[in-house]
Amino acid sequence: MMALKHVGRMTKSKQKVIVAYRVIPGEPENCLVIPTQGLDASQHDSIIGLVESNAGQTAYEFAEAMHRTQLPDGLNMLVGLHKYGKMQKVPTDAVEMTPDTKTSLTLAELNKVIAEQKGVTVADLAVKGADGKTVQPVKEALTSDPVADYTATTNTDGVLSDEDLAAQYRSQADALFKEAKVLREQAEELVPTKKKTKVSAKEVQ
Repeated sequence: MMALKHVGRMTKSKQKVIVAYRVIPGEPENCLVIPTQGLDASQHDSIIGLVESNAGQTAYEFAEAMHRTQLPDGLNMLVGLHKYGKMQKVPTDAVEMTPDTKTSLTLAELNKVIAEQKGVTVADLAVKGADGKTVQPVKEALTSDPVADYTATTNTDGVLSDEDLAAQYRSQADALFKEAKVLREQAEELVPTKKKTKVSAKEVQ
């Protein structure tokens, strides 16, 4: 059984990650990943569903499929996960891929193999925009607020700090609050809440 494309794990912590971009334009030694343990339940189900879909498996870079998909809260998946701080820039040699059930190699090694097969350099594997440096539609994810470096946000065991956990909890709480509000509004549209009428003592008797 062949392994799913775009799915890997950190070599040290073995933390599962989804590889959004195998090569970052201008930074062939780095990639952009999404650690799955940092996602809330709805985000996790949404992104795993996309990974397993035909659109996800046929995408050259997973970020391309993400750009055409929405999160449960309505945000574009690529933009939303960047906004929620779920995407991280990490060295390609820090990510382990499993092309099949018997093979395991770092993303850096996999990129070299793919580049050799195509007769290009690893840097040429990056999907580039018109400026030749960044990628549309992830230009803002790569050039606006710097993507947090994996080594800066986690320790060597892949354990999040209290600050990181607090930030994740807040973003998850915000997303859940918005989702609950939408669901409540939809419920009200279907069946408006009936106000309870007070029953008098005489009616009870």
